[in-house]
Amino acid sequence: MKILFANDNHPVLKNGLIKLGFTCIDDFTSSKEEIEKTMHKYDGVVIRSRFKIDKTFIDSANNLKFIARVGAGLESIDIDYAKSKDIHLISAPEGNRNAVGEHSLGMILSLFNNMNKADNEIRNGKWFREPNRGIELEGKTIGLIGYGNMGKAFAKKLKGFDVDVIFYDIKPNLSDKNAKQVTLQELQKKVDILSLHTPHTNLTNKMINTKFINEFEKSFYIINTARGTAIVTDDLVTALKNNKILGACLDVLEYEKLSFENFFTNNNLPSAFKYLIESDKTILSPHVAGWTVESKYKLAKTILDKITLFYDK
Repeated sequence: MKILFANDNHPVLKNGLIKLGFTCIDDFTSSKEEIEKTMHKYDGVVIRSRFKIDKTFIDSANNLKFIARVGAGLESIDIDYAKSKDIHLISAPEGNRNAVGEHSLGMILSLFNNMNKADNEIRNGKWFREPNRGIELEGKTIGLIGYGNMGKAFAKKLKGFDVDVIFYDIKPNLSDKNAKQVTLQELQKKVDILSLHTPHTNLTNKMINTKFINEFEKSFYIINTARGTAIVTDDLVTALKNNKILGACLDVLEYEKLSFENFFTNNNLPSAFKYLIESDKTILSPHVAGWTVESKYKLAKTILDKITLFYDK
């Protein structure tokens, strides 16, 4: 059984597969088109988000048994077509959910306490105390959209704070000891902080737009550690300017390329992005919420376990 590694990963994955008797081949540099010419040789492929696994790629891999994405989502894969070919799909949201929960919490605490702003000021010889007076989480209502692995991990982190945690999800009956499920209308009525934990789908693409934002009863803060495509950046900036949105913690951006490891295809920065990078109302990070030393191991180990289980059936 031969497995193609299209991206580098923690060695626990490859070493584990080799011990199980698999032959693992690395190809981190060939183009998608070049790889397609050799895919008929492979039984499985392990990838992060280097390129889209589309119909053309799947058709070139007529012996493919599984596709393993070392990450949380499968949006870079033509899921329906892969399933029509009886190809097993594997992902690892369990592997980086803790990292995402911690990062989400860290971003909002940093924004509330002006940490980035204050740090920059001190480094430039300025000692401003009153302008850096912070805001506390205590007493706030935090609303999550999406209550899968990532949403649940964030809700668990929030148990250490005196806050109300509610969530909306299209799946019913998900309430647990950490958060209460509510309707979208109730969430929009109550929240002080909104956090997104959704995959990229037709429902979530451009979900956070002017109409959606204005349906919230109160001004609120927003956290996005999910997918940049969920927020229309121009509409977000408008809301930040008119104080409907009081601040934004963004680990992901609408302008990202499919690989999530690249940003712009040219040097022309959109005006909305220029506002985000210049504003004290924002905290930005480069799609690293789930990108920790520990999660690199846990993602790879989760994929190893799931491939092992697939072949043990």
